[in-house]
Amino acid sequence: MEMEMATAPSSSAWVKWAAEYTKAAQAQARPPPEWAARVAAASEAGESGDVPWSAGLAEVLARALLSGDGGAPAAAAWKYADAALSARLASPALLIVLLSTRVIPHRFSRPTAYRLYLELLRRHGFNFRYQMKASNFTKIMDLIDENLGLSKIFGFSKCQPGVFVVHFVLCILWQLVDAVLDDEGLLALTPEKKAQWPTRPEDVSTFEGSVTEQRTEKIEKLQKMNSVITIELIEHLLRDKVITRILSLARENMQSHWGAFTNRLHLLVTNSSTLQNSVISLEPFQQLILGDCNVYGESKHNMRKRFHPIVASNPHSSPIGRCLGASYSALWIPIDMYLEDCLDGSIAATNSIEILSGLVKALQAVNRSTWHDAFLALWVASLRLVQREREPIEGPVPHLDTRLCMLLSITTLAVADIVEEADSLCNETELNSHVKEKKAIGNLRKELMLSLQTLGDYESLLVPPPFIIPAANQAATKAAMFISGINISNGYMENVNGRNYSGNMQHLIVESCISRNLLDTSAYYWPGYINGHADSISHTLPSQLAGWSSFMNGAPLTQSLVNMLVSTPASSILVTSGNKSLNEAHKLDGSLAELKKLFEVAVNGSDEDKVSAATVLCGATLLRGWNFQEHTVRLVVKLLSPSDPVDCSGRESQLIKLAPMLNVILTGISPVDYAPIFSFHGLIPELAAALMAICEVFGCLSPSVSWTLRTGEELSAHTVFSNAFILLLRLWKFNHPPLEYCIMGDGAPVGSQLTPEYLLLLRNSQVLSPSSSAKHRNGQKQLQVTSNPSSEHPIFMDSFPKLKLWYRQHQACLASTLSGLAHGTPVHNNVDSLLNLMFVKASKGGTSIGSLSGSSSISNSSGPGADDLHLWPQLPAWEILEAVPFVVDAALTACAHGRLFPRELATGLKDLADFLPASLATIVSYFSAEVTRGVWKPASMNGTDWPSPAANLSMVEEHIKKIVAATGVDVPRLVTGGSSLATLPLPLAAFVSLTITYKLDKASERFLNLAGPALENLAASCPWPSMAIVAALWTQKVKRWSDFLVFSASRTVFHHNNDAVVQLLRSCFTATLGMTSTSVCSCGGVASLLGHGFGSHCSGGLSPVAPGILYLRIFRCIKDCSILTEDILSLLMLSVKDIAETTMPRQRSDKLKNIKYGMRHGQVSLAAAMTQVKVAASLGATLVWLSGGTALVQSLMQEMLPSWFLSVQNLDQGGASVGIVYKLGGHALAYFAVYSGMFAWGIDPTPVSRRRERVMRSHFEFLASALDRKISLGCDLSLWRAYVSGFVGLVVECTPCWAQEVDLKVLRRLSSGLRQWNEDELAVALLRRAGPEAMGTAAELILGSEW
Repeated sequence: MEMEMATAPSSSAWVKWAAEYTKAAQAQARPPPEWAARVAAASEAGESGDVPWSAGLAEVLARALLSGDGGAPAAAAWKYADAALSARLASPALLIVLLSTRVIPHRFSRPTAYRLYLELLRRHGFNFRYQMKASNFTKIMDLIDENLGLSKIFGFSKCQPGVFVVHFVLCILWQLVDAVLDDEGLLALTPEKKAQWPTRPEDVSTFEGSVTEQRTEKIEKLQKMNSVITIELIEHLLRDKVITRILSLARENMQSHWGAFTNRLHLLVTNSSTLQNSVISLEPFQQLILGDCNVYGESKHNMRKRFHPIVASNPHSSPIGRCLGASYSALWIPIDMYLEDCLDGSIAATNSIEILSGLVKALQAVNRSTWHDAFLALWVASLRLVQREREPIEGPVPHLDTRLCMLLSITTLAVADIVEEADSLCNETELNSHVKEKKAIGNLRKELMLSLQTLGDYESLLVPPPFIIPAANQAATKAAMFISGINISNGYMENVNGRNYSGNMQHLIVESCISRNLLDTSAYYWPGYINGHADSISHTLPSQLAGWSSFMNGAPLTQSLVNMLVSTPASSILVTSGNKSLNEAHKLDGSLAELKKLFEVAVNGSDEDKVSAATVLCGATLLRGWNFQEHTVRLVVKLLSPSDPVDCSGRESQLIKLAPMLNVILTGISPVDYAPIFSFHGLIPELAAALMAICEVFGCLSPSVSWTLRTGEELSAHTVFSNAFILLLRLWKFNHPPLEYCIMGDGAPVGSQLTPEYLLLLRNSQVLSPSSSAKHRNGQKQLQVTSNPSSEHPIFMDSFPKLKLWYRQHQACLASTLSGLAHGTPVHNNVDSLLNLMFVKASKGGTSIGSLSGSSSISNSSGPGADDLHLWPQLPAWEILEAVPFVVDAALTACAHGRLFPRELATGLKDLADFLPASLATIVSYFSAEVTRGVWKPASMNGTDWPSPAANLSMVEEHIKKIVAATGVDVPRLVTGGSSLATLPLPLAAFVSLTITYKLDKASERFLNLAGPALENLAASCPWPSMAIVAALWTQKVKRWSDFLVFSASRTVFHHNNDAVVQLLRSCFTATLGMTSTSVCSCGGVASLLGHGFGSHCSGGLSPVAPGILYLRIFRCIKDCSILTEDILSLLMLSVKDIAETTMPRQRSDKLKNIKYGMRHGQVSLAAAMTQVKVAASLGATLVWLSGGTALVQSLMQEMLPSWFLSVQNLDQGGASVGIVYKLGGHALAYFAVYSGMFAWGIDPTPVSRRRERVMRSHFEFLASALDRKISLGCDLSLWRAYVSGFVGLVVECTPCWAQEVDLKVLRRLSSGLRQWNEDELAVALLRRAGPEAMGTAAELILGSEW
């Protein structure tokens, strides 16, 4: 039998001689050592360039092995092959390949040859360490590729030696697996129905000759043994460290082929009778299939031991780990911090759903937790958010409704994002049957279900706030009725009275999840979910629920029906009978039917019905319809923008016809709780664009243009404009001077730099790049009317010329004093007209007001008031707004010079604001700008000219001291001397006097929502104690706002004192770590950092505010956040030192040198210390991220950390064990950096910003340069080593996509430096995670290392 080679034999004379000598040696039965020695000597004498690792000799041996008919010569040939490979004379890889494609197909007819092939493969098949360095290795690769077709199958035309080795290893293993599957007839179960490489003789056309081995009982026994031996060899290879490392590269970078391979391996494990009947361990097979076998051929826990030996053990399994303040729950503090930060009343243009889901994914990765723990931490944090303000203080700030929105809508949607992302990945893996991902995805919903079941154990967190107890009871009743199988006519609960079912927050959360298809109604059957019996339910229909039933049955929207519908959310009463499926229970004609019908009425109904439908939509349906809130907010925005904003100009605009409906929506969403809801859902850019169009149109109309409402009331164009304009201005910090933006730059917190241009830019990016906007969720896909923005065209400021003109004037007013107003111009005439109406002249025959030129005849009497509207100029709003800054400047100047009494100034400004409420915005911006100039004399708040705060100042001072008591910050005296009077800058005094003139009624609420925050910001920017004086004045007017006002005043303690801010940050660290006795809770963790609520109504009266709450409420007023990062970094290192001294005292550290003692005590202490270090690092990173956004994180990674490492740092001053502080410090900085990067840019392969790639390239370049010794470090080397190994280890394990964005040359340098530290595992893992381009380098590193 002869073998026809796929390639031409070598023409080398030495190879020809070797072929002849081999035949002779076989015939003479020469010993293998003698044969090998003679061949080696001949190669040296002939100076053959093909030795060692000769390709020609491999071909000679293959012929010798395959041409024999058995007997002694054939056996000798196998021994010669073994000797040649042991002596490195022939290429093992080529010989194995030549044999594999010819022996495997004939393994049934020649079992002995197959058995010898397996042994040869076991001994020499994967010996590449030196073979790769051979000069002829390129030739060997080409020959192997010709035989196996690797380049065609794996899609690599030309590859590096390392990449070739990966392909070779995968191919050989694949052949063995296919052979076993073919032996047992299992290949038909594969998708391809055949082997990847030949397994039967008919698959091989190059083999010729007759089969001499007969099918005897002995041969059949050999065949069965060969199947077992093949499986044993596969197991042996899967346990080999080098092989498993090579395979990990294939798993990481050849996912489609890897999926096909593991699918066959899974088929072998589950269906092979040979494997099941043997004693072969399934562990290596299962590890490879599930992906638990990492680059080191070890379990993932062992990998963490290598990367993070300090944190490998679990400190929480012992009491020591739980009593150190930094408990396991503290590792999720970033979620609590972010949620609480969202509730500070500021408006952001970001999408809280996407940010929250990214935050949870990042923490789940870095905490190495299960998804059960991650989801549970998210639910608990959201519940804490609600319970922290279950009885909130009164004031113009978001209240409990906003917090409930975060829990029952935003949090649920964030979970939906995570689950849907997993579902999409599952759909992708269907193509390659990647078992690991499919199993993990399948478990994700189960983990969510288990987390919600576990949530039932947190009884104190599940107690509903008083005003939503009916909603919770209703959710429990719905579940009880479902279980009882009660048939509900028309889909409504007509039997919700009767037995009192006690519901809690868990019932509301479960309903929220069911409505978004995250759970099914089997949740109603959870043990303990329903308390009571459903058989005693009566059948009565409450009036508010009957209202919705009537509406859906076609009843007209009368005023009485509207009143009922406004107070009850739509769809909150929907329930289905127990025999309906989940999809039937939540399809469009069920839970979203009311929304759809309301929208249709608002679009196509009569004018009165449009107003009624809009009124209902903006009531409880928007505020408390948590299960479908993402649809409602989009419907509202769509109603506000019925036409393309680009075309909205002129009196015939469609917007004008819809004025009554638009005004109802604008007033409906003006309360303080509504704007954050739109912000959470990422709709601020779209909402702003809609408001700009409304302002542009109605601002051009005369106030004589009006509409008569159903009530008989007249609605003027000024009213519609003012409502839209004030709401629009609340969406950005319009009253902050440009100087602040210049100082803060890109370091400003996210959301603090919102401008009209930026909002339109965000809106356009969402329209033009739908993939970058909010993800389409299950519900949004169902409700067609909410699927697209109102306009698919980009919108720019040029689309709104009047708004653009006002905005330019507004910016000029903030930047410099007023100028450029010429006499006789229309603006000058309007200014005079307004001044004369606001302040009546002393005599009818007096001259016109001359305040613009420095003289004035203003008397002490006020103008006609807002009731005499016919006396005011009938001008469009834009023309009035253009004159307002000059009007206010003239009035304030007159007051400063004694020509106008303060009381008359306030009354006149109030009359102007009553005539055109939108003018309040310009008044605010003018006063804000003038305060910063410092040119006005202070106003004495003496109770005569200006109101006096004396009655409440001492109370305010006392309460401020209580509030900041936990921080240790000293509060300056409000009034230094007993006889001294409180003073305020004149613009501030005028502004506070104006705000005090407003009544606290619903009509004034939307205007105070604008003026209130502006007054607070204005007072906070003035010298101490301006805000405290304002608080005292407003407390006299509204006593029930006392807590809110005092808390606002307490924040200004930190605005004017950087040392106080640092002390506050220190309090945050010590409170979180449980290292202080002055915190609101001595146990540390979230309770100490954020507390349990605030206010004099709480148990025990007014108490110190938790430091975390204080910081979250003051950091936006810090002008330069870059300084904060340095302070946070320093405080982190001080915390590490305290942790080391607390958990690793010197007397114990000496004992740790004893191995036996260290195993018993040191490991627990060190692991507990590392847990606290992680908590401190996560807190520091959260503070940096929230304070300055991505720009501050970029500065940290590119500038601050490198500078810190280059400077000399002295952390260990004798208080703790030598070296421990530095090692812990290095790990703390590693976590600090990784946490910061995760929070800013996420861990997904597609970054939210291109900035991530630049930052990572820069930071990795710094690491590589330092390891190359191109940079001289000043820090301790043990700290540096701990940082580098910790940072790289976390990137490899938690954020591998970061490494893929770094230049491969940099990664090679970094891995080389790691190997110099004997960190070979980490060096390989880094390259393994760097993508397909690094696969060859990683393979060469694996083969070149000693394992």
